[in-house]
Amino acid sequence: MDKSQGLSYKEIRQAILDKIPVAVGITRIEFEGPRLAIYCQKPEILQENNRIVGEIAGIIKKRIVIRSDPSVRLGEMQSETIIKDILSEAGLVQTYFDPALGEVVLEVEKLGIAIGKSGSNVLDIVKKTHWSPNFVRSPPIPSMTIKQIRGYLYSKSKERERVLRETGEAIFRPSHQQTGDVRVTFLGSSRQVGRSAILVKTRESEILMDCGVNPGGRGAVNTYPRIDVEEFDLSRLDAVVITHAHLDHCGFLPYLYKYGYNGPVYCSEPTASVMTLLQSDYIDVTMKEGRVPPYSPEDIFELILHTIPLGYGEVTDVSPDIRLTLHNAGHILGSSIVHLHIGKGLHNIVYTGDFKYGRTALLQPASSYFPRVETLIMESTYGGPDNMTPSREETEAMFVDICNRILKKGKVLIPVPAVGRAQEILMVINKYMNSGDLLEAPVYIEGMISEATGIHTAYPTYLSHEVRDQILKEGMNPFQSDYFTVVKQHDMRDEIVEGGPCIIMATAGMMEGGPVLEYFRRLASYDENGIIFVSYQVAGTRGQRVQSGMSSAQLYNQDGKLKIINIDMSTHTVQGFSGHSDRRQLMNYVRRLRPQPKRVFVVHGEESKTENFARSVSKLRGVRGYSPRLLDTFSLA
Repeated sequence: MDKSQGLSYKEIRQAILDKIPVAVGITRIEFEGPRLAIYCQKPEILQENNRIVGEIAGIIKKRIVIRSDPSVRLGEMQSETIIKDILSEAGLVQTYFDPALGEVVLEVEKLGIAIGKSGSNVLDIVKKTHWSPNFVRSPPIPSMTIKQIRGYLYSKSKERERVLRETGEAIFRPSHQQTGDVRVTFLGSSRQVGRSAILVKTRESEILMDCGVNPGGRGAVNTYPRIDVEEFDLSRLDAVVITHAHLDHCGFLPYLYKYGYNGPVYCSEPTASVMTLLQSDYIDVTMKEGRVPPYSPEDIFELILHTIPLGYGEVTDVSPDIRLTLHNAGHILGSSIVHLHIGKGLHNIVYTGDFKYGRTALLQPASSYFPRVETLIMESTYGGPDNMTPSREETEAMFVDICNRILKKGKVLIPVPAVGRAQEILMVINKYMNSGDLLEAPVYIEGMISEATGIHTAYPTYLSHEVRDQILKEGMNPFQSDYFTVVKQHDMRDEIVEGGPCIIMATAGMMEGGPVLEYFRRLASYDENGIIFVSYQVAGTRGQRVQSGMSSAQLYNQDGKLKIINIDMSTHTVQGFSGHSDRRQLMNYVRRLRPQPKRVFVVHGEESKTENFARSVSKLRGVRGYSPRLLDTFSLA
């Protein structure tokens, strides 16, 4: 075994037994995903003396969780009665038991009261039920997706337990070779936007970062990552890390499970929920367009079973020689920058995914400080020399002005991705209608926006400090307004289209499918109406073609017949709302990244932009920029 990677299981077990009092009653010690689980008969002893667990974690260099042995846990119904009594003043809304982990998720209205002074209620629940409480604040907008995920994991608790155990055994397996020969292969997103997929290999491990689709691709070879090549071996893959839930980064992931992958997927907790929502919608949209989706709902459920959510800053072993840490990327809810620490300081990779190195109303700016980094892999969606977006103030003023001009006579159509830009625009509209700067008009919201917004309210700590405090401290929901009407039934569309001036926000953002196309079909031929693009339009998508001035479009009508419509509505683009960094922010990120990397791979951008940006990076002292081609492999160490 490579001793540089840590203690053997026998040494770990002995270290635990030496430190933990016999009275705790340890029944078993086993790896549980990236953590070490200690099962015992009296977890309350360690709950009261958490210093002991901290000391052990410092010795064995592993994350530890304390579990009660299933034999000492009270039944779920009896435990729920006791918990309700303890939390009588906390506004208990929902209780979810997880037998696989011995945890009970408690949705409460008053989080501070629920936890109790110095965690008194936590200890009380552990003592009386031997279930470990996990408190979450009840979201202002309930999420059906989160509820379904919790329900599914509860129904598959035995399978989930097996998955975590097998994952842990694979992570902490003995190393047969010293770490070395770090290589990176670009299976997608090279000199294009879409199908992000980057393979990192050592002598011991293989990690895939992202696994997306190309929304504008035609044919499998141009739409999906190139996992058909010899360099990629599904049977040798240790883990997949997903930066965020947009389909160009996670849309192909369930396909891996369809064809035999049974390893873990790591991502932030919000990403785990949002990607389930978007992948399920991807299947629906694909089928409605008469195409065969690359995977089924069953494959998504298999993915849910293998997903291990992580918090920002949580250092996690994912293989014998690789440790993973996720950091805020500022792009959408839960978006992450990936830091891989390979070997005992052999090499460090930072992969940005999509990121925003600047403040928005919704999120904090991307992290730029890391313990170590030799190689940076970064997006360049807006990496061209002329990609300079206006300030936030100018952006909002431009948006309000365009809306006001259209609303004097017509309707505003805003195609939005359900996650990120939708919530940002909702907050802006509400702000300026309340101030009187934006003409008051009904705002109709259709598609997955409401469900995605519910997921946002379930994870307020991942939002900007201002929005977080509104939800947690002031009890406000910044995504709700008297101006907003959620379109729940398709027969409302006739009333909306035939009615007076209004704003319509509908998915999908690139106009490849979704309810936005129904509104576009019925509004496009009238010049008093206008369409506003507030997010990036991938080359080749219908959104990009409309944005570029396309004069007519072929769309299916309500009878399923293909019809040509003239596009007479005005077309506008407001770039400052983007969740991507512009050219200036991208360069500032490379300059300010600490420590500074030796090499920078520029991906997720059009060919001319990646090449130009890589050349600009190479002008920085001590840094070399690269614009890799599809399937290029580089040796890093």
